[in-house]
Amino acid sequence: MKPGHIRTSTTGYTVREATEEDFPAILSLIKELAEYERSPDAVTNSVEQMKREQNHFSCFVAGLPDGTIAGMAIFFTAYFTWVGKSIYLEDIIVSQAYRQMGIGMALMKRVIRRAQDENCKRVRWQVLDWNEPAISFYRKCGAEISGDWLNCTFDQKGIALFNELTITGEAPSSIG
Repeated sequence: MKPGHIRTSTTGYTVREATEEDFPAILSLIKELAEYERSPDAVTNSVEQMKREQNHFSCFVAGLPDGTIAGMAIFFTAYFTWVGKSIYLEDIIVSQAYRQMGIGMALMKRVIRRAQDENCKRVRWQVLDWNEPAISFYRKCGAEISGDWLNCTFDQKGIALFNELTITGEAPSSIG
């Protein structure tokens, strides 16, 4: 087994760092999650984009002996003003067909281990308030789940509109 790979003897999957060859399977998992989260048309990412931007994220995958990627955790280093260097866990996804095998927990352990190894002060992520299975999983992991913060987002169109309005001196009022 290669360094950095962790095989679980009871289920046969291996958790390892993702490679470019895994990007199609990762994108498929992202689309599966988007479908579950009732936003199938929101995914604009592509394998080509992931290849261009791979220096901006890290990813662990859970691979089965037949080569199937059953789950993944995608994350990046962030800096939070109050605590410093941290990891932002963008998504942890286990394909529906492979749930209840311990894959989600194994992926979470790898992310948390990475945070500890890199002396991160926090690991943060989001969960939809209606996603009870995920909330239950995160509670089982011991995570603190806060309802105090609201998400603020500019999509690509919003970024352009904000910059256009602020250049012309107009105050942005409603940007998507």
